[in-house]
Amino acid sequence: MESLFFFLASLTLLCALMVVISKNPVHSVIFLIITFFTISGHYILLNAQFLAAVNIIVYAGAIMVLFLFVIMFLNQGKDSSAEVKTSTLSKIAGAVAGGLLFVVMIAALKDATVATYDPESFNSQIGMVENLGMVLFRDYLLPFELASVLFLTAMVGAVMLGKKETGETHF
Repeated sequence: MESLFFFLASLTLLCALMVVISKNPVHSVIFLIITFFTISGHYILLNAQFLAAVNIIVYAGAIMVLFLFVIMFLNQGKDSSAEVKTSTLSKIAGAVAGGLLFVVMIAALKDATVATYDPESFNSQIGMVENLGMVLFRDYLLPFELASVLFLTAMVGAVMLGKKETGETHF
């Protein structure tokens, strides 16, 4: 079990690094899909099967198809691969922002404790759908309902934006 965790962790970090390093955007999306699958493997190791399934269906499925669609729609082929010039100021700003993020991560992790396995208090049903639903609808009912209203508004807005007006021609 421990070796599987280290394998998944190293594969996750490698693929996440390749997302950033890859020059081809399609390759970056493929590495991101592999990263999502390895994160789902971590969810399964944590006994959160529902989160693993949702991660694969929503992120590795729907979101990545959307990313690929946008990349293909933009048609960034070899003929339009002009070099992007970045100024020294933007490089310095990126390095400072990355350093500050690293400092914040170290500050957040310095007080973290690693929980040990206790067989008396272990609950094997902690990541199951029933318990997730109980917490979601008992403790977080208002944010859940507000998110549903937000999604409904976004769907209505998308339909209205995509609606073809009379006399309007599309290419």
